[in-house]
Amino acid sequence: MSDSHVLLQYGDDPFNNTFDDLEGRRAFSITSAGHLPNAVYRLTREPAWSQRHPSIMGPGKSYFYFGPEYAPGYIIYGNNRNTLPMLHFLRQHREGSTSRYFTSQAGKDYKWRISPSRMELFDSRTILAVWELSHPDDEYHARLIIRPPGLPVVTEIVTTLAMNRMAQQLRWGP
Repeated sequence: MSDSHVLLQYGDDPFNNTFDDLEGRRAFSITSAGHLPNAVYRLTREPAWSQRHPSIMGPGKSYFYFGPEYAPGYIIYGNNRNTLPMLHFLRQHREGSTSRYFTSQAGKDYKWRISPSRMELFDSRTILAVWELSHPDDEYHARLIIRPPGLPVVTEIVTTLAMNRMAQQLRWGP
């Protein structure tokens, strides 16, 4: 994947981790934003990293608002008032499929193909991103490779990656 952007994920907790580029610049972080009354997590795209990539568009943050006892809630991008149900990001087209579909803010459809150690994101025919667990000897937990066509929607890519990983840990769905 030449000209791709590589982000290293530090931390294996899908609710608390960071993504750094190969030069050590923080690109994204996922942290708790509170628990009043239910859990809220914030994904932040770091300005120092995104300013180096002029094709990045869209909001710099997304918020995960969970329901009681970590039931599926909703996601908000940036300061937008529109809420999107979490389950909207985890749709299946066929029963038993490991693929999860979502529609971007711009109305484009995407598919995450999920396996235990790897996730691949596709638009209609192009692979946009690959997330894969690292080797146990590596200091980072996983690697996210984003191809240039994925940069304009990179916040949505990392948001939906995080949502799929959170859903796996919480054992939502099949």
